[in-house]
Amino acid sequence: MSSTPSTSLETFENPQMDRDYTIRIDTPEFTCLCPITGQPDFATLQLEYIADQLCLELKSLKLYFWSYRDQGAFHEAVTNQILSDLVAAISPRFMRVSAEFNVRGGIYTQVIAEHRAENWVAPEAVVLPR
Repeated sequence: MSSTPSTSLETFENPQMDRDYTIRIDTPEFTCLCPITGQPDFATLQLEYIADQLCLELKSLKLYFWSYRDQGAFHEAVTNQILSDLVAAISPRFMRVSAEFNVRGGIYTQVIAEHRAENWVAPEAVVLPR
């Protein structure tokens, strides 16, 4: 088992390809570097996706996120790069990456990037009575 950062993303076959279901992954310890100051930026990443043929394997996802630890990147760029890499790995029906960066200089930053497969239609939300 690898215990070093990696940009390789492992996948596995979606066990319920005939159903839209949501997979949510929270990563509260994401780090990268400010490209201007070199200081660390900390964020909570929230990943939501509806798989098509493939799902993301969590250990490789953890090592993938770890690969950003020593990279300088603007918040907007890193969030969109993560979305692009994950979409390239699994071609989901839908994917949203939300990155909520910790305060720096009195400013919080949240970046949200989304992908929708060309022919995918979101299911209608169900609201149950209370």
